[in-house]
Amino acid sequence: MAQRLEQLETVLTAAAAQEASIAHSSSDGSMALNSSDLSGWIEGMIEELTAANNVPGQRSSPFTADSPYNNNTVEGSSTSLDSSLDTDSPSQVPPLHYQEGLLDNGFSSTGLPCATTSYPASSKSCSMLLHQQSTDSSSETHVLPMMESRNHQRPQANEDEQEDNGVQLVHSLLACAEAVQHGDLVRAEETVRHIQLLASPPGPMGKVAAHFIEALTRRIYGGTSSSQDSSSCDVVSYESNNYLSELLHFQYYETCPYLKFAHFTSNQAILEAFEGEKRVHVIDFNLMHGLQWPALIQALALRPGGPPSLRLTGIGPPQAGGNNGLQEIGMKLAQLAASVNIEFDFRGVVALKLNEVKPWMLQVLPGEVVAVNSVLQLHRFLNSDGGPVLAIDEVLHSILGLKPKIVTVVEHEANHNVSGFLDRFTEALHYYSTMFDSLEACNLQPQSSEQLLAEMYLGQEICNIIACEGVARVERHENLEQWRQRIAKAGFRPLQLGSTALKQAKLLLSLFPGDGYRVEENNGCLTLGWHTRPLIAFSAWQCA
Repeated sequence: MAQRLEQLETVLTAAAAQEASIAHSSSDGSMALNSSDLSGWIEGMIEELTAANNVPGQRSSPFTADSPYNNNTVEGSSTSLDSSLDTDSPSQVPPLHYQEGLLDNGFSSTGLPCATTSYPASSKSCSMLLHQQSTDSSSETHVLPMMESRNHQRPQANEDEQEDNGVQLVHSLLACAEAVQHGDLVRAEETVRHIQLLASPPGPMGKVAAHFIEALTRRIYGGTSSSQDSSSCDVVSYESNNYLSELLHFQYYETCPYLKFAHFTSNQAILEAFEGEKRVHVIDFNLMHGLQWPALIQALALRPGGPPSLRLTGIGPPQAGGNNGLQEIGMKLAQLAASVNIEFDFRGVVALKLNEVKPWMLQVLPGEVVAVNSVLQLHRFLNSDGGPVLAIDEVLHSILGLKPKIVTVVEHEANHNVSGFLDRFTEALHYYSTMFDSLEACNLQPQSSEQLLAEMYLGQEICNIIACEGVARVERHENLEQWRQRIAKAGFRPLQLGSTALKQAKLLLSLFPGDGYRVEENNGCLTLGWHTRPLIAFSAWQCA
């Protein structure tokens, strides 16, 4: 773990020195775009990527120094809640560069990679080991005989021994979780010490176990955090280090298809809802780097009959030092919109919590058609904060008050919001084991900084689920069926997605290495998973 933290420090130091290099940028070439949907865009991307992949060892990066979007800082500052386009300030958010539909980090404005490389997977996935453990009639959740220290030199373990090590590690993790649930911290502490001496199995099983061991250790030794300001519930102060969170989010976005699937599918649904409308307003519950919106802006620009007038409201947390990161992202998006002749207006709303944002702050104008976009945000409000009303109910009520034409929702396909700790631990162990298995198929060099940061993104979620309680536990994931019931009860009805969205999502996945990713239709919704396990779910809603 000390080595991982040293690696992180090195990566963060380099990232701070080369912050602008994490930005979006450009690539040569143009693409044909079907103005009624995004399928033409995807097909154009496939043709372009096929051509690029025929050049061995070459990665497209034609972003030029004389590009009109090659500016990393903007003069001025603002301290108001409302970020308008004439008040900008430097920030640590990577700037959004754009040129002819492609971004200089090798991704198109749909977030698709310009090249893919396949790496061999481990012989036995950690999700398979967990399944074996859960179906083994002889398995019990107790502390197993101590194995050799991981520091002890010995010959390379064969596959059977590695598999046995993995099963024993899972047994011990569940034994520790059971002790925590019963409040037996002495036994839990002994089990954690024992686990730390076990030989770590290679591949994703060892990686995911390391994060669960860290989370258990923080819960046992650091005390269960119930304060939103506590730093004990995550790797580095879960809510306070915005720069780290943004860096991890960006790297996770680049690494695997989950966030790209979320953005692409949401954009397709919003594009269809805006068909024929002249004045449209998108409200994004978590703007982050603005990665989702270049694709939608270009699609609207090529719409038959001309583009609509577009307003975008981005919500985000306050930046360190009073910097206005939302404003900088808005400026880059405005430059993009101007380049494709779209009338565009951006507002940034700074808020620590989404339920603190009231409808009047979003300034919806008469005659506007509204779309509300939430990607992996609503689950953070499933705690009551001690009040009589759940925060999620306040958020859904506020959305309903905006009278949107469409609400797009992407959430984890998991149930980590159960009160029983052992059940939550077991569900999380299965879920993130599958997630780490899927990372093995992504375009990552072993032990690279990209791999470290992508794994740390998931590690933050694991640590919050396991080490935190009360209002500090914000990763309260629920599955699609639970969200269907909750959102319908709040006054919405589902929008059925057509076959076009499913077809395009499958085209998107064809650009990624590995054959384990699966897109499935689920009663009008879409799920993306690894082999037979759905991992995230997309749904669309309208006012009932």
